[in-house]
Amino acid sequence: MTLQVNNGPLAGLRVIEFAGLGPGPFCAMMLADHGAEVIRVDRPGPFTSVGLVPAPELDFVTRSRRSIAIDLKQPEGVRLARRLASGADAIIEGFRPGTMERLGLGPEDLFAENARLVYGRMTGWGQHGPYAAVAGHDINYIALSGVLNGIGRAGEKPVPPMNLIGDYGGGAMMLGFGMLAAILHARTTGDGQVVDCSMVKGSALLMTAIYSKRAADQWSDERGVNLFDSGAPFYDVYETSDGRHVAVGALEPAFFRELVRLLALDRHPAFAQQYDKESWDAQREALTAVFRSRTRAEWDELLMQTDACYAPVLSMAEATDDPHNRAIETFVDVAGRSQPAPAPTYSRSVLGRPFDMESGTSTTHAVLSDAGFDPVEIAALEARGIVV
Repeated sequence: MTLQVNNGPLAGLRVIEFAGLGPGPFCAMMLADHGAEVIRVDRPGPFTSVGLVPAPELDFVTRSRRSIAIDLKQPEGVRLARRLASGADAIIEGFRPGTMERLGLGPEDLFAENARLVYGRMTGWGQHGPYAAVAGHDINYIALSGVLNGIGRAGEKPVPPMNLIGDYGGGAMMLGFGMLAAILHARTTGDGQVVDCSMVKGSALLMTAIYSKRAADQWSDERGVNLFDSGAPFYDVYETSDGRHVAVGALEPAFFRELVRLLALDRHPAFAQQYDKESWDAQREALTAVFRSRTRAEWDELLMQTDACYAPVLSMAEATDDPHNRAIETFVDVAGRSQPAPAPTYSRSVLGRPFDMESGTSTTHAVLSDAGFDPVEIAALEARGIVV
């Protein structure tokens, strides 16, 4: 099997991903999207799911890489994984602290055979600390970092923002950034290192600007009363006459004035002073009534191509068909299924088209052959159940 060509800026980079859930695979997907060769080490046996991930053929996050199933419970499986890592630039793992060490695949084990290796570790709580060994998920990590408390409307409980902030923003993307920084360092110095990515720390880092505003007494711990958290009426979501919704983000005075003018509210006394919090309730009441007077399509026609900082709130189904999203190729069709396209794009590097994860006998043979195994060794590994 021939690996599909991707001439992205990470072409030539080889990464071994030890299969997990959520942020680790997403980080691997990003690296693969941008040209890295990613080999995913899966567990042997049939696919099982408790609803956390789709079946492999429907899991977009596993795209653009090859998979090999290795039995890491057998010493020969561990030796095989170490041999793969010995020829890699980086590995990604997302197990509880100590798991890889117990398998014989910890950093020191792999550094002994590949001193330039970058060892990417994805955890929720981090590698140490009082909570390091306990279970958790995105919602728990962003709760501890101060993020979750700030998301929601005034007088209501916090609202989980899906698993975007901990798993993917503070986790996968932070790990990808750290690994690329460490890879640059390794190429300069010859020294690999561990990249320890905690979703608690990563999600806290995403809040840096908000923590700054809080320190300057410009942000309250009370949710739903601040500038970006639905407290300001000119930065909020409104219902239209057909039961749909629109988003308004007219923060700057010039954009606020444009919004007010187009809504014919420029003579309404509540809009005379945009940042006067005493007038915010009246502003919100007026905006609520106005937006409920027309359909979303009518508001699109009036406001979409203006500086009123307006957009319709689209469903996922609508987003894939939106003309602007089509124009900038926000989504891509892979095997008849629409999914988010790799991003960002580059002026010189050409990203390959995503493809469904490759697995099976021919893929296993190709991965092992590329790693230097001869046909006799491959047949022996299969016969003993080391690879499946």
